[in-house]
Amino acid sequence: MSQAVGNTALAFARVWHHVDASDRVLGKLSERIAIALMGKHKAIYDPALDCGDYVVVTNARKIVVTGKKEEQKVYRHHTMYPGGLKEIKYKDMMERKPEEIIRKAVSGMLPKNRLRDRRLERLRIFAGEDMGVFKANIVKRWDLAQEAESQHAAESQSPPS
Repeated sequence: MSQAVGNTALAFARVWHHVDASDRVLGKLSERIAIALMGKHKAIYDPALDCGDYVVVTNARKIVVTGKKEEQKVYRHHTMYPGGLKEIKYKDMMERKPEEIIRKAVSGMLPKNRLRDRRLERLRIFAGEDMGVFKANIVKRWDLAQEAESQHAAESQSPPS
């Protein structure tokens, strides 16, 4: 009789997801990415284990924010020197490092524990269309627009209660 308890390595098999961020809302997209990185979409999900998948995001430069966030949002970090608070506006961050906008949003949606950095390592973000060598790894593609349309159609077809 085997002494192993719990899931085997085969149960934790990681899948590579591809997301096209063109014209997607930052918050909704980050939420879906965080769920995939944690593994909450799997039946074997356990908060104490790292059973999430890889996520590759392309076209980070074409991400959209709602409301007045484009003018008002500011990213702050401190250099740990006196007077070292640095502030970068959303527009400047979009020009310099659009990948960092998505990474910070997803990081804020992940649990603040020891697994956070390991989960973020499985997130690959590209500003443009080209994803390099990761193209061969992709197993699943997310088409969020089609998903939203089918959900909206289902809501409109159901009779009002």
